Amino acid sequence: MIKTLKNLFRQDKEKFVVPKHVWLSLKNAKVLCTAIADELSELNPDNAELYKKNLDVYVEKLSNLDMEYQQTVDTSERNTLLFGDRFPFRYLVDDYGLSYYAAFAGCSAETEASFETITFLAGKVDELGLHNALTIEKSDQKIAQTIIQNTKEKNQKILTMDSMQSTTSENVSNGATYLSIMENNLEILKEALK
Repeated sequence: MIKTLKNLFRQDKEKFVVPKHVWLSLKNAKVLCTAIADELSELNPDNAELYKKNLDVYVEKLSNLDMEYQQTVDTSERNTLLFGDRFPFRYLVDDYGLSYYAAFAGCSAETEASFETITFLAGKVDELGLHNALTIEKSDQKIAQTIIQNTKEKNQKILTMDSMQSTTSENVSNGATYLSIMENNLEILKEALK
């Protein structure tokens, strides 16, 4: 599995950097699931056929959801997302050719956006006619609120996408799965791209 990760995410010939938030790409999820099933089959060959069968079923679900994401993007009025928050969705936006603006690159430890950043993002909301600003789960939404307060219309919605960074065992016990979270993110994406 590490070999699969290294081949997928090698930044240069000498250095392997473990990427963050690779799971937010359905395309990466298919590759990672395949690597896990292959590793399990190698460790437990007696159940290799079962692992392969389960993999095929799950990859089909991932592929179908991937197609729904692509169809959503292809038929949307907009192709730009604006995050008034940290931004762990780089793999997802790259998969579907979306543009984005964010208060912070990646999952920065910063919590306060500069005046220049707020002004720039509010200007982008106005310029692009965006109807919302996005945040991630567990956000206090203060940056998104400040961006909206500095737009001309001041009436945009705040939408929240789930990066799965805060998923707990309780969430899982209550039915949260990778697929259910990504399906919910798709619904948020549909709203964000209107």
